[in-house]
Amino acid sequence: MSLIKQLWLTIATLLLLAFAGSLLIGVTTSRHYIEQEVRIKNSDNANALALSMSQMEKDPVIIELLLAAQFDTGHYRLIELRDPAGRVITQRSTGDHINDVPAWFVSLVRFEVPPGQAVVQDGWQQYGTLELASQHSFAYRSLWQSTLKLTGWFALAGVLSLLLASWIVRTIRRPLRDVVSQAQAIGERRFTMAHEPRTLELREVVQAMNRLSEAVRHMLSEESDKLDQLRRRMQHDPVTDTLIRGPFLDSLHAHLNREGDDASGALAMVRVAQLNHVNQRLGHGRTDSLLAQLAKCLSQVAKQHGLGQVGRLNGSDFALILPREHDLDALGKHLQQALEALANEFGNDLSLPSALCAYTQGDSRADLLASLDGALAAAEQQGATGQRIVAVPAANVLFTSHDEWRQALEQALDEGVFLAHYPVLDSAGKLIHHEVPSRLRLKGEWQPAGVFLPWVARLSLTPQLDLAVAKAALNDTAISGKPVGINLSVDSLKDGHFMGELLTTLRARPDLAPRLWFELPQSVAVQQPQALKTLCNALLGLGCKVGLEHVGPQFGKLPGLQDLGLSFMKVDAALSQDIEQRNDQQSLLRGMATLAHSLGILVIAEGVAHRNAAKALFELGLDGVTGPGVRQGSASLDEKDDSNRSG
Repeated sequence: MSLIKQLWLTIATLLLLAFAGSLLIGVTTSRHYIEQEVRIKNSDNANALALSMSQMEKDPVIIELLLAAQFDTGHYRLIELRDPAGRVITQRSTGDHINDVPAWFVSLVRFEVPPGQAVVQDGWQQYGTLELASQHSFAYRSLWQSTLKLTGWFALAGVLSLLLASWIVRTIRRPLRDVVSQAQAIGERRFTMAHEPRTLELREVVQAMNRLSEAVRHMLSEESDKLDQLRRRMQHDPVTDTLIRGPFLDSLHAHLNREGDDASGALAMVRVAQLNHVNQRLGHGRTDSLLAQLAKCLSQVAKQHGLGQVGRLNGSDFALILPREHDLDALGKHLQQALEALANEFGNDLSLPSALCAYTQGDSRADLLASLDGALAAAEQQGATGQRIVAVPAANVLFTSHDEWRQALEQALDEGVFLAHYPVLDSAGKLIHHEVPSRLRLKGEWQPAGVFLPWVARLSLTPQLDLAVAKAALNDTAISGKPVGINLSVDSLKDGHFMGELLTTLRARPDLAPRLWFELPQSVAVQQPQALKTLCNALLGLGCKVGLEHVGPQFGKLPGLQDLGLSFMKVDAALSQDIEQRNDQQSLLRGMATLAHSLGILVIAEGVAHRNAAKALFELGLDGVTGPGVRQGSASLDEKDDSNRSG
C-alpha cells in the first residue's frame, strides 16, 4: 500500500475516532450536568416545600391541596408525603411524556437522579418526610437536540478537514519521521521499536533499525537478569526469598538517615515461637513451607501499606519496614489477622507473636530493635498471635493534632523554605551539583525534612512544598551559579496543577533550568512509569537533568528503564555502607554501574561516610559520591562523620 493511501486511512480513522470520542464526551458531560441540575432542583424544591408546610397548619385537606398545586405547576414526576412510620399521607405521581425523542436514545442516556427529600416539622415534632422527583422529558429533549447539533457541526468539520488533508498528505512522510525519531532515541540510549511501514522504500530501513534496537535491548536485559540473580544470591534468604539480616539492617539504617518522607514510618517484627519444637512437629519440609508462607504473608501486608521491605533477622525472627505508614493500630490489626490465618493453617499450637513501633529520622537502629525485641517477648505471653505496640514518647512530637500541624506548616511555607547545601563530587573532587534538602522553621527552629515531610504528605501539602523548593532552588543557582539537585515527591507527580506550575516556572527562567537536577524516588518508576516518562520528556526538553534516588539492586528490573532517558541515579546508602570490606556489595555495585553506563546514566553513591569508602566506590566505576563524609574544598572527602547529614 502506498504512503498516500496509508495517510488517507489514518486521517479518516482519526476523524472518526475524534468524532466518536468528542460526541461521547459531549453527551456524557451534558448528561452529568443535567443530572446535577435536576438533583439540585429536587433537593431545593423539596426543602422549600417542606419549609412552607412546616410553617402552616397540618390540616390534611390543606396539605393535599398544597401538594396538588405544587405538582400541577412544577413539572414533577412524583410528590409524596409519608408520616414518621413510613405510611403514605398523600401522593401525586405521573409518568414521563417523551414523544419526540427516539426510544433508543432515552434508553442509552437514561437519567439516574435520586428524588429530593426533606423533613416536615410540626412544631418540635417531625410531621413527615417529603419526597419529590422532577420529570425528565425536557432533559431528554434538550440532550437529544444538542447531540444532533454536535453531530452536524462535526460532519461539517470533517468535510473541511478532509479537504485540508488532501493538500497536507502530499508533504507528510510519517514513516520516515519515525525512522529519524528512532535513530535519535538510540543516540540518546533509549531503545524504542518503530512500526514497520508497508511502504517498500522504508520497510528495510525500519527493520534494520528495529533489529539494532532489539539487539541492544536484549543485551541490556541479559545484564539486568544477571544483576538480579547476583542480588538474590547475595542478599536474599534462600528459603523465604526475603532480605537477610545484613542488607535489611543496612536498609533500615539508610531510612533513619534520610531527608525524605520515607525517613519515618512503621517497623514490625514477627517471631515463630519455639521454632525447634515446630520443626520437630511439622518436619523440615513443612517448616520451610511455614517460613516461606510467613514471608509471603508479610510481603502482602507490605504491598497493601506501601512499598515496604521484609527481612529475616535470624531463624525465627522476621522484620518489616513500612515507610510513610503512621497508623500503627490499623497496621497491627491487619498484621494480626494475617498471622491468625497463617496459624490456623499450620496448627492451633503455632505461636506467631508480633510487635510494632514507629520510627523517625535520627532514631537509633539498635534502640528500635531492642524495643521491638522486648515488646515481642511480652507479646509471646499474650497468646498464639499476641501483639504489642511500642508507644512513641510525647517529647518526640512537635504538634499533637492535624490542625496544629496544618497551621504550622502553612505558616512556615509562607515564611519561605531554607535550603541546606551538601555537595556531590566526582572522583577528582569537582562539584557535580549541590543537594539542597529543604528546611522549614517550626517552633522557632529550622527542622530537617524528615521531621515535617510525613505531615506535609498527610495534609496534601506536598505540591506546595515542592513548588516552593523549586523556586528557591532557581534563586539559589541564580546567585551561586552552581547546579543544584532537588527532590520531587510521588504526590506532586500526580498533581496536574503542580506540573503545569513547575513547567511554567522553568520556562520563565530558561537560562537557569539546565542547572537543576530533579530527583524522584525509585518507587515512582514502579508505581507511575508513564507519569515518570512524561515528566522526563518535559524536563529534559528544558535542559534539566532527571534521575532516581535511593536506587536499590533491583534497578535493572524497573519497567521501561531503557525508554526513560534518565540522566543520573543515586544508589541507596544501604549499598555503600562499609563497601571497602564487603566483596559481595562491590560485585553488585560494579554490575549496577556497568548497566547504568550502558544506558548513559550517571551513577552516584549516597551515604558515603569517609574517604576510603569513596575511593572504593570510584574504583568500582561510580561517577560521584555524596554523604556525611563528603566535603568540598581542598580536602574534598572528610574522614569525619556528620550526624546532621543524611545519606
